[in-house]
Amino acid sequence: MDADLIKLVNKLQDTFANLGGELDMPQLAVVGSQSAGKSSVLETIVGRDFLPRGSGIVTRRPLVLQLIHTPVPEPSPTAPLYTEWGQFLHIDKRFTDFQEIRREIEQETFRVAGQNKGISKLPIHLRIYSPDVLDLTLVDLPGLTKLPVGDQPSDIERQIRSLVVDYISKPNCVILAVSAANVDLANSESLKLARSVDPQGRRTIGVLTKLDLMDAGTNALDILTGRVYPLKLGFIGVVNRSQQDINVEKDLKDALESESEFFRNHPAYRNIAHKNGTKYLAKTLNQVLLNHIRDKLPDMKARLNTLMGQAQQELTSFGDSAVYGDANQQGALVLRLMTQFARDFIASIEGTSVDISTKELSGGARIYYIFNDVFGAALASIDSTHNLDNQDIRTAIRNSTGPRPSLFVPEIAFDLLVKPQIKMLEAPSLRCVELVYEELVKICHSCTSVELQRFPRLHVELVEVISGLLQERLGPTTEYTRSLIDIQTAYINTNHPAFISGSAAAANAAVPPKPSQPRNYIEHAQTSSADSLNGTATPDDDEDSLEEINGTNGVSPRDARSVSSTVHDRTRTTASSSATAAPRRPPTPKAPHHPRHSSVQPPAPHGQHPGGQGQGTTKETFLNYFFGQNGPGPLAGSSLDRANAPPGISPIGRDVNGSDPALQSGLMAGKRTLEGSDAAFDMKSLGKHIEAASDGGPHLTMREEMETNLIRSLIASYFNIVRQTIQDLVPKAIMHLLVNNTSQQVQNRLVSSLYKPDLFPDLLNEDEALVAERTRVKALLDAYKEAFRTLSEVTLKST
Repeated sequence: MDADLIKLVNKLQDTFANLGGELDMPQLAVVGSQSAGKSSVLETIVGRDFLPRGSGIVTRRPLVLQLIHTPVPEPSPTAPLYTEWGQFLHIDKRFTDFQEIRREIEQETFRVAGQNKGISKLPIHLRIYSPDVLDLTLVDLPGLTKLPVGDQPSDIERQIRSLVVDYISKPNCVILAVSAANVDLANSESLKLARSVDPQGRRTIGVLTKLDLMDAGTNALDILTGRVYPLKLGFIGVVNRSQQDINVEKDLKDALESESEFFRNHPAYRNIAHKNGTKYLAKTLNQVLLNHIRDKLPDMKARLNTLMGQAQQELTSFGDSAVYGDANQQGALVLRLMTQFARDFIASIEGTSVDISTKELSGGARIYYIFNDVFGAALASIDSTHNLDNQDIRTAIRNSTGPRPSLFVPEIAFDLLVKPQIKMLEAPSLRCVELVYEELVKICHSCTSVELQRFPRLHVELVEVISGLLQERLGPTTEYTRSLIDIQTAYINTNHPAFISGSAAAANAAVPPKPSQPRNYIEHAQTSSADSLNGTATPDDDEDSLEEINGTNGVSPRDARSVSSTVHDRTRTTASSSATAAPRRPPTPKAPHHPRHSSVQPPAPHGQHPGGQGQGTTKETFLNYFFGQNGPGPLAGSSLDRANAPPGISPIGRDVNGSDPALQSGLMAGKRTLEGSDAAFDMKSLGKHIEAASDGGPHLTMREEMETNLIRSLIASYFNIVRQTIQDLVPKAIMHLLVNNTSQQVQNRLVSSLYKPDLFPDLLNEDEALVAERTRVKALLDAYKEAFRTLSEVTLKST
């Protein structure tokens, strides 16, 4: 009965060592300082030399030693030639030569722990069958050390202490604390470590070695009798072979006889000799282990119950492999997994998933973040006119008028300038589509379950189908988003309510301060022209006016008339009506005659024009100042406009290839004839590229500055309208064409693509690692059930 208990524990220990079970078996752990004699004690118990020896640390891996008693075979011709042998768990071979067992332990230690005196927690399992041993299970642990020696790791003490504590801290472990008798017991590392995990000493056995090496006149009687350091299981003294005995290969049987003789003849130990020695130690350990196993049986059964439930639950999560032979069950499984995958995909987008993360944004929340923060911030960061300088706006205004002057800011210039600005919204809009597509792909990859992880091929196919559906929807969504920008550029709705109010505000803000002298010159030119056309001016007045004007510009009256003819023609109606409604002005005194080509006009008093007339009484308005009565344009103004312009500013285009002296005093002035041949010659001198720039640099005239500011304000106003529209429509388009469309079609697409009976075997092909894990868990569950059944039978027999 007792032998069956130890054999049962050994069997369970071997089984769970292979399967990785978590059941703690009752066992004896040998703990002691380095060179305290642990290995010698074990060899004496076994009766054979089989453990590695040497200087420094030798035991670098835990050695689980199972001693199994075998009956002595009766002599017969068929009886085996050996009665003792050893067998490792990692190799299927019987070792009858115990020297080979020693070499195998050394090689296995080197294979796992290496050559650098390091240690490993992976144990070596060794069984020894012999008629001379009692059923016993021991674990030989590395010796405790303080300092690294040689090429040992610097933290060797911490590694060994951690390894030892892992074993002796288990409640099912009986601690065999080995201490040398020739060292003060207060310095015993093994007893100190045992007390840290077993403070009451209920599962600690003290072993004193080297009793024969104590100083003369001293003994360990008080320790062995429990008067110094009380332990429930007591102290047992042993005498091992000395190094000299080992060197001369003294037989272990002779060593046992010498030990018995030492205790019988020693004056201090003769009375307790029957409670000391290696034989008594083996019997005590056997009895302690049996009692310990018997005490722990109820706990082992309860623990086995828990482990069986856990193993059954884990095995259930892996699924039953019997389903894979039935095509109907395979189809139902594939359909259920596809439905669950589609449901998880939609739930992640809508935010109704069960396992919603509280640490970071996920699923549909990331799409909202793209719409609101990423896309919205990108649109808000775009400056509607940052890439437009005044020169670009001025050039667009002049190019849009062609050869004709304009009374108002041309609408074509506004269209030309605002459309490229609207196009700047296209890049962030398309990028928004790409970001949402990428997030949907991430959501697709993150949709999985424990059951779906069993079938990596099926999961890959599901992800590919959804990715293909998203790729199909990406094209139409991108095209529609691009068309939204094209729609905005196709028709510039200047009748938009927000744009009208913004335009009025911009126009009011663009009204400049009223000028003084340039205004008088323009009024004088208009009045003179109107009077001459209506016949109210005398010939002298007409001549004087022309001479005055031409003297200012340095051109003849004939030339001045040809240059300003456009002005007189355009203002004829206005001037006639003005002359009819207003009283006739008094005759202008004849100005002194100046040379026809003089270039300087005497300055007039402030507030008067050169003719002596005071400032006009016509009401100043935004339109008659901003657009004038002679019209804008480089060739529309009269010679007065050019003469009275600020120094260094010319209202006409400048040839960038060089300066033409004729341009400084009027276009081709002084060279133009009735035949026009010289004019043709001058036109050939113009360069291919003419900038609408001023002679003095980037300065703008007052009108040009107002036009530029007005256009810039209008562009900003209309751009804000389009930006708000795009910021509203692009997310809606993405949600409708990409997100919602995919969510609606995902289930149908998965079924139509993957629900095919010929694909079931390939889709349900499980991962090899998962199959191996299921096999291991199933074997472990069977071992738990068998162990529980055996323990139940042992409990019934004992009762």
